Amino acid sequence: MSTTTAAGAHASVYRYSIVSCFAAGFISVLLFQMGAIAILNTLGLVPFKPFDYAATQPLGVPRIWSFAFWGGVWGIVYGAVEQRFPEGPMYYVAAFLFGAIAPVLVLWFIVFPLKGAPMAAGWDVGRMIMQIIFHGCFGLGIGVLLRWRSA
Repeated sequence: MSTTTAAGAHASVYRYSIVSCFAAGFISVLLFQMGAIAILNTLGLVPFKPFDYAATQPLGVPRIWSFAFWGGVWGIVYGAVEQRFPEGPMYYVAAFLFGAIAPVLVLWFIVFPLKGAPMAAGWDVGRMIMQIIFHGCFGLGIGVLLRWRSA
């Protein structure tokens, strides 16, 4: 994937390799998102625990590895848009907002209905806020990991 600049040279859509973006998303699920869920669970704000090994359907993959895989896919999406993020501390705010908005909207309005679950967490504001928080931490984690890797 590349774009042509005015001078005719090709500039990559990605600042980081696609593999790095996938790895950052995968690892961010395990460290940042599950860490946020662990904290929220300890505080009694979410009833579920991190690192769920229940089998997913139809392949029977443990849920944590399914989440990590899809986190990697979202890491690739992140890599395609993060060049538009501001520099400095606001980069991390943008990273949090990316995670809090894009994956959450897909979860609420595509994934939940496909799985027969109520759209938008059943419009339960408490659940919605918690999902925004731990997905925001996921986005923040991608940004931290990609910046750390390139430092």
